[in-house]
Amino acid sequence: MTFTELAYSIFRRAIDDYHLTDDVDAPMPCPYESGTIEADLYRKNWIDTVQWHLEDIIRDPDINPVEALALKRRIDRSNQERTDLVETIDSYFYTRYHDILPLPGATINTESPAWAVDRLSILALKIYHMQEQAGRADATPQHRQACNRKLDVLLQQRADLSTAIDQLLDDIQAGRKYMRVYKQMKMYNDVDTNPILYGKK
Repeated sequence: MTFTELAYSIFRRAIDDYHLTDDVDAPMPCPYESGTIEADLYRKNWIDTVQWHLEDIIRDPDINPVEALALKRRIDRSNQERTDLVETIDSYFYTRYHDILPLPGATINTESPAWAVDRLSILALKIYHMQEQAGRADATPQHRQACNRKLDVLLQQRADLSTAIDQLLDDIQAGRKYMRVYKQMKMYNDVDTNPILYGKK
């Protein structure tokens, strides 16, 4: 099993588990041992899945403004958790390939393995919900046909992205590519770098 086959199967399990209740406040029922890459992948997609539905909720044109602000704050926290977890997954890859000596002429990729895996997690959500739309009994045939066409594109994207991630990991393993772990250093969440926040200290 390739890494992306493992990751995607975990993402789909997390999505299916979430939709047993379809509740953004439901506790995460992670079936994997804490501290494993499997648990990190499950948690990553669970965060993405909850945030997907929070983004739906906040777009309700009739939402109470106070509730909308609370949701925005929650989405901000979720984004930070997501970023932190991507960095944790990248640390897993960095540790895994730490002893690989890059070949002369080895190059770095435009994104790290974990940020590519992040895109695969989001793609799993897009595919799940586009399949849902393509099969909606209360939608028009035109809607279902349009969603099926979009689903075909998403499935091709999944195949292409999975291939690219697995090739990147193979290249790192062989020394043709090398990686570094960069912290995102988001400034707007930091009370010392966001002028609105440090101005209130």
